[in-house]
Amino acid sequence: MRIVTAAAIIEKGSLLIARRGCTSDHEGLWELPGGKVEKGETPEECLVRELYEELGVEVDISGEFARSDIPGKVEPMELLAFDARIIKGRPKASVHTELRWVGPDELGEYAFCPADVPIVTKLKARMEEGMA
Repeated sequence: MRIVTAAAIIEKGSLLIARRGCTSDHEGLWELPGGKVEKGETPEECLVRELYEELGVEVDISGEFARSDIPGKVEPMELLAFDARIIKGRPKASVHTELRWVGPDELGEYAFCPADVPIVTKLKARMEEGMA
């Protein structure tokens, strides 16, 4: 099974989300930033690499948050989401068309890639609990 990683980066009550560009599946939909695990690397190593390559930030990964199947692919794929914290740099879009910091009350306004939907739903609930 192919593994894809995603970062749940929450700062000041907002989640970092990214809009997919025109050269990717699900063009224009929103996702948690991340990417495909390459041969010889762990999911955590992949996420650190991908966030540096795609956003220009260094992160600390604190643990797996959730998993979701990626539908519609010939090869079975699974999305692993990890809690991450930016330790150096400010996110800049390079492969994505846009980045946004979004509060839990705004997440429903964004159309997410199918595999991200259950993870974002869990993140929203966790963010709302943290605000109570």
